[in-house]
Amino acid sequence: MTGVETRSLVRDSLFLLADIRFEQDSEAHRVRVRNLSDGGMMAEGNLRAKRGHRVELELRNIGIVVGSVAWVQDNRFGIAFDNEIDSQKARRPLRAGEADSGTALKPSWAHRAPPPVEPSKLRKL
Repeated sequence: MTGVETRSLVRDSLFLLADIRFEQDSEAHRVRVRNLSDGGMMAEGNLRAKRGHRVELELRNIGIVVGSVAWVQDNRFGIAFDNEIDSQKARRPLRAGEADSGTALKPSWAHRAPPPVEPSKLRKL
């Protein structure tokens, strides 16, 4: 890979915690958010995330966000959000009386991970 940045959205490096729930699992898990952009994030945690898994997570000052696992490497994984968020809200302290709602700005289909391939559709080599 070259040193040229190929991402279309600016990311913020930060360290905060988020609760994540995989579509296949009813239990919520705590992960570390390592960087965050309007279209996605990198999380770190000892979870069995797989590319294509659908997730629902709760981010501070933003609320519930839905997306897909786009990549996995060791204990880190990327999540592409279904709808763009205002990632700067996560950096702000939560003030008394401020609503903690997950207001999506606009759909971001460019960042959606493809669904996993069904094993029955794979060819044997």
